[in-house]
Amino acid sequence: MFSVNGLPLIVIDDVSSDKSSETGPSHSRQLIAMSRAHYLFGWGFVAICGALLLGATRNHAVPSTRSTGNEPAAAAGGESAEVWFRRARPYCNSVEVRVLQRQTAPPATTAGVGYHAACFALAGQIDEARRVIDSLSPNERYKAAAIVFDVGHPVADAGDDRSAAPIMELVIDYWPNHYMALYHAGMAEYMLGQRDLATKNLTEFLRLYHENDGWRANGIAVLQRLRSTAPTDLRRPAEPR
Repeated sequence: MFSVNGLPLIVIDDVSSDKSSETGPSHSRQLIAMSRAHYLFGWGFVAICGALLLGATRNHAVPSTRSTGNEPAAAAGGESAEVWFRRARPYCNSVEVRVLQRQTAPPATTAGVGYHAACFALAGQIDEARRVIDSLSPNERYKAAAIVFDVGHPVADAGDDRSAAPIMELVIDYWPNHYMALYHAGMAEYMLGQRDLATKNLTEFLRLYHENDGWRANGIAVLQRLRSTAPTDLRRPAEPR
């Protein structure tokens, strides 16, 4: 055994060969060519084996992308109406409400319509709030009006009569027997000097609401003032707790 270019080379003697030819330059060139061919063949074989091994490893390691039915379902598209309103609430004023409508639309649901209308109502744009509610089918409109009441109720409790009265009137238009909307509308209108509207709404409130509590007591007291010929006491009755 000897080496050529640092590579081991095994030579098998041919007993019939000419001794003188083994040491000649032609024979050396043949040995070098054979060693290079074997070298290239060997590394080619190694490369092929490596590629096959790598492919088998990848096929084993990469999980299947086929659904097994156990993956969590994708979240439903869009946000809830409540989330939309919490984000939109700071812009529900007469200056920014139009910008809000151009930038983000509420969910296309009854609740979304209700909060959309409530945003307009808080901004004092009652006609726009009415237009939004009217986009619903008639049997769904009272549900949107209920949301407007829930949003507008704190306004009435805070004593902002000028804002509360039209909001509560809007609710009554779609839910005529909403007794708390009737109460708050009547009280706000009483404080604003709108005697006829206050009398109408508080009379209807007392017809519908029969609990012997502070709400009914206030309604009776204010209605008596409205019907009296004596100078009207415009102080607001204390809100029941």
